[in-house]
Amino acid sequence: MAKKKWKWRGGEIKGHLDIIAADNEDEFEGEITKRQEVLIHGDPEGLRSFAELLMKIADLNQEDQTDFPIGAREHYHLRPNRELGKSSVKTIVGRLDAKGTGRFYDAYVAKDAAKT
Repeated sequence: MAKKKWKWRGGEIKGHLDIIAADNEDEFEGEITKRQEVLIHGDPEGLRSFAELLMKIADLNQEDQTDFPIGAREHYHLRPNRELGKSSVKTIVGRLDAKGTGRFYDAYVAKDAAKT
C-alpha cells in the first residue's frame, strides 16, 4: 500500500491576525474566580480572511473529500509567525462533525439549551 502524502496548506490568513489565550481572575467579596479566555484580534484584512477560512470550513462537503478517511474532520493549523502574528498561540480551526458519521469528538460538551 502506498504511503499517503499529505498536502501542506498555509498562508490562508492575509493581513494581521492575533490569537492569544489569557488566564484571568476576578475577585468579588473575597472569592476569586479563575477563567480562561481566547482573544482574537486583527486588522480588517486579517479578520476578513479568518472569516473566509471559517466559511470555507463550514461550507465544505466532507463526504466528497477523498483525501481523508471516514471519521476525519476538516481542519487547518494556524501557526505563529506564519498565518498568525508572532505573539499568537498555535491554533487549530476545524469541523466538529466527522466525515461519514457526523459524530462530534468525545471531549465535546454541548452548551445548555436556551432558556425562554
